[in-house]
Amino acid sequence: MDCFAEFIIGRRFAPTRWLAMTTRCRLSHTRYGPAAVDRDFLIDLFSDFGPVTIRRMFSGFGISADGTNFALALRSGLYFRADEATIAQFEAEGSTPFQYQTRAKTVTVNSYWQLPARLFDDSEELSVWARAALAAAQRAALRKRPKPRKAAKKAVTKNAVSNKTAAGKKPASKKPVKAKRKKSSS
Repeated sequence: MDCFAEFIIGRRFAPTRWLAMTTRCRLSHTRYGPAAVDRDFLIDLFSDFGPVTIRRMFSGFGISADGTNFALALRSGLYFRADEATIAQFEAEGSTPFQYQTRAKTVTVNSYWQLPARLFDDSEELSVWARAALAAAQRAALRKRPKPRKAAKKAVTKNAVSNKTAAGKKPASKKPVKAKRKKSSS
């Protein structure tokens, strides 16, 4: 074992989880899944993939490349971005989507799926999966971009109003609306 904290970490020992993150433990597999991930381990893990940016996020790290976030390294494991093109690959490996608990229910986030454990030992195949996750994240970013507004329609409307005032006509004014009184029931 890389450190003693790997042995004691589990869901029952929640107060000791912060200890594992600060003692720079390597990724360790307990019966509950990976216990802790540090920044150096993630840099080593993605060395075949290429340069990545790792930022603190939630209870772990967000991993991005080219300004696009494509992976999450959390206490419960490493999750890659997935979409309709890649979810079948995760399901074939027996992976599960990211889930978290609220007070009322369990929320499932189908856009992030847990990385199969066998890929931690095969850095070449992990880089293939990481490229697929980055492509899925880039496709999702393209879908989220707002569509350009139709500026021509606004310009036509403004020109029509200015043409009316230029021709000597006043623009229509709104008449004040009188509020109706409620009938009192007495």
